Amino acid sequence: MDKDMTEVLKKAEVLIEALPYIQRFNRKVIVVKYGGSAMSNEELQRNVIKDVALLKLVGFKPIIVHGGGKEISRWVGKVGKEAEFVNGLRVTDEETMEIAEMVLSKVNKSLVTMVQELGVKAVGISGKDGCLLKVDRKYSDGKDIGFVGDVKEVNPDLLYDLLEKDFLPIVAPIGLDDNFQTYNINADDAACAIAKAVHAEKLAFLTDIEGIYKDINDKDSFLSRMKASEADKLIEEGFIGGGMLPKLANCTSAIRNGVNRVHILDGRIPHCLLLEIFTYHGVGTAILHDDDQLNDVPVSES
Repeated sequence: MDKDMTEVLKKAEVLIEALPYIQRFNRKVIVVKYGGSAMSNEELQRNVIKDVALLKLVGFKPIIVHGGGKEISRWVGKVGKEAEFVNGLRVTDEETMEIAEMVLSKVNKSLVTMVQELGVKAVGISGKDGCLLKVDRKYSDGKDIGFVGDVKEVNPDLLYDLLEKDFLPIVAPIGLDDNFQTYNINADDAACAIAKAVHAEKLAFLTDIEGIYKDINDKDSFLSRMKASEADKLIEEGFIGGGMLPKLANCTSAIRNGVNRVHILDGRIPHCLLLEIFTYHGVGTAILHDDDQLNDVPVSES
């Protein structure tokens, strides 16, 4: 058998391996939280969008919730302000809120354009549209950090309407309080709240790390999958810190509120989303229900 034919057969094997996953998740909702380095690198950005477009075209119902933190910081610097964070949350005064909404809107429509270039219908919205995300003011350890929203209610009707009409919704994490004041929302929080509200089959976080390690300094301690209770134990015992702490807490909260499985993926790996969902071993960390069977079950299979 010549080399060219061997390569063709390898491609066929990959497609066959993906078949049971395509069948299992057909017409199921998957929420993808998109941010970090995968957004700042144009090639990685296009790879992520290609992945999500493919998911849509093979029968999934994806929803993208995106961030834009690095770009917001860049524009804040342009007006002579210095970005300030408290426990990983951006301190957001009125001027910073205005900049954040402008930047997130720009990012949102850029992603819409990329998706539509691939032949998939997309609609960009923010949490203000259709009262999608209602918020209260969020405090960090009792400190007022400005116009930062804590999601208290999700109205998913607009998302359901868009999915029903075969659109791919792309959501910017901005919401309104009861007085219709605009708030910036942490994109992880927004993605988690939306995934709970639509009872997503999967919630995937594209991050700047490979996944979860029991000991970040020991590469052999990587956890390709864990149950929600095991994740809680890691948090309680102090193994998880920094920005991963609220992210992992969001993951376990999602699992306990209607989401079937949560994935933490390294968005810097090209096509990490496809590798996690359509291959037996996956590439990140999958967090499962406590009653999920771990033995001999593919990471990305329910």
